[in-house]
Amino acid sequence: MLGSFQKSQLRIEIDASQQVISKSLLHPMQLGKWLPGGSLPEGMPEELYSGFEFTTRIGPLSIHQQVDIASPNSLRLLLSQGIDGFHEWYWGEGWVQSRLEGISVLPLSLGQTASLLSLRQYLKSKQN
Repeated sequence: MLGSFQKSQLRIEIDASQQVISKSLLHPMQLGKWLPGGSLPEGMPEELYSGFEFTTRIGPLSIHQQVDIASPNSLRLLLSQGIDGFHEWYWGEGWVQSRLEGISVLPLSLGQTASLLSLRQYLKSKQN
């Protein structure tokens, strides 16, 4: 795999309940509305579940993602191709935490920050 090993862990406060955050992360219909540049492939299930696999693109790179864990307060994706590693999400009442580790040519912490800020903005706009 080309690239360098990178890791990042971020936690932000979000003015939303655990249930609302959970739906925004586990339901592809909502996930596709806030994920930066992330158009999700056809055939996604109503809710992500362990073992489900899909591939997204960031520019010319494909990122294969396998759902390892999907629970009411966590999501773990195993990543391969454009990123070799994992992305974990944890959340509760008013907060979301993201942990990303992998080898890639992409600037992972930049993408991770953009994702968290986009999620926060999406949930804020849903309240108005």
